Amino acid sequence: MFEKLKALAARLDELEMRLSAPDLYDDPDRAARLLRERNELEPIVAAYREYEKAQQMQADATEMLSDPDMKELAQEELQQAKNDIARLEDELKILLLPRDPNDEKNIYVEIRGGAGGEESALFAADLYRMYTMYADKRGWQTEVMSKSETELGGYKEIVFRVAGDKVYSRLKFESGVHRVQRVPETESQGRVHTSTTTVAVLPEAEELDFYIDPKDLRIDTFRASGAGGQHINKTSSAVRLIHKPTGIVVSCQTQRSQFQNRDYAMEMLKAKLYQIAQQQHMDKIEDIKGVQNEIAWGHQIRSYVFMPYTMVKDHRTNYETGNVDAVMDGDLDGFIFAYLKAASRGELQDT
Repeated sequence: MFEKLKALAARLDELEMRLSAPDLYDDPDRAARLLRERNELEPIVAAYREYEKAQQMQADATEMLSDPDMKELAQEELQQAKNDIARLEDELKILLLPRDPNDEKNIYVEIRGGAGGEESALFAADLYRMYTMYADKRGWQTEVMSKSETELGGYKEIVFRVAGDKVYSRLKFESGVHRVQRVPETESQGRVHTSTTTVAVLPEAEELDFYIDPKDLRIDTFRASGAGGQHINKTSSAVRLIHKPTGIVVSCQTQRSQFQNRDYAMEMLKAKLYQIAQQQHMDKIEDIKGVQNEIAWGHQIRSYVFMPYTMVKDHRTNYETGNVDAVMDGDLDGFIFAYLKAASRGELQDT
């Protein structure tokens, strides 16, 4: 690993020299490639140089231990250096993980109620709030595409878009089944119930990723409505797209015009087809036909326990925290870093 890091540091130095050349922008495409490569290397090399400093600090502190007057200070510095080295080794392993070509993309998130009826729908609303709060903390933008509300304010299904810096790289690990254990609002006897909600994270597809033949689409329009069937729009501006070869259905009802809803629904359809094609290693819509139902939402990845104790645990990494309220307020970085660390070490658990 460290030979590779040395090579990357040398490459960054070379890039800095090339980027300082006066004729850099004579070739805009070349300049853009060099800038992109530099931006990818900078965080890796910065962590590597910090690691080298920690190693030097460890060596200096070890040498100081032989001096009685400096022994106490040396012990403190030695322990700090060891802690820094361990932390930076994990950080570097994460930074060196193979890059996903979709990491820079914006995403669509689908949350659906699963087992548990109304309580599952209420938890779907809680998960939507959790992800939007996490997005707010990172300065990302969120926008609801479609939703099916229940009388108590839950969601049978909600689809929303998240746009910002490297959104997919952070949230791609959230796909799967999320299990909650708590006393539901609908429970009058105070009994603890268990329910599940499913989450799917889909990277946006680019124009070149898919061409959808208009003949393969059925387009329905309907009135956008809220909980209980109360219409919030007197015109049929909501749009539902049905992709006939695969049977995939998407809809959008949140935009002002039918044209806008249709455009957004088309983007969501492309994202779904793109995800299926990637998971099945296919490149043609014809090849996708008949296999979309094999793409499950995934296994149970995380449990949220509110009663009789508080805990949130990720079953893929065994990372857990007792502060369930903080997690529901969008404190997800601990789970994301634990997943990346386990992936870098090959320690992910089957779920």
